[in-house]
Amino acid sequence: MKHLHITLAVLSVALFTYRFILTLIESEKLDRKWLKISPHVIDTFLLIAGISLAVKLHFNPMEQMWLAEKILALFAYIFTGYYTLKLARNKPMRILGFLGAIGWVMLIVRLAMTRESVFFI
Repeated sequence: MKHLHITLAVLSVALFTYRFILTLIESEKLDRKWLKISPHVIDTFLLIAGISLAVKLHFNPMEQMWLAEKILALFAYIFTGYYTLKLARNKPMRILGFLGAIGWVMLIVRLAMTRESVFFI
């Protein structure tokens, strides 16, 4: 289950990065049906795998502060990703949004690897 979760996370971030590049160059490829549907499918399975893993390992975000922080970082990543791909009106803002989203991804990876909270004590 852990390897599935990691694989889906890598696919999700890679697909986000690909969509970001296509957005920057204003490619018509963004209109492809698979590119509109697959991120939602991958992210749904990623979330299911993450919840299954937490349940299997008896992790409670109210007791494991690193997990609570990881969940909040996930919401921040989703917001910054949405901003980057949909709301940002120019290239500099899209790039800033992308860098912010990747920063949240880096925090999520750090929390997953160390299981040590950064912001919550």
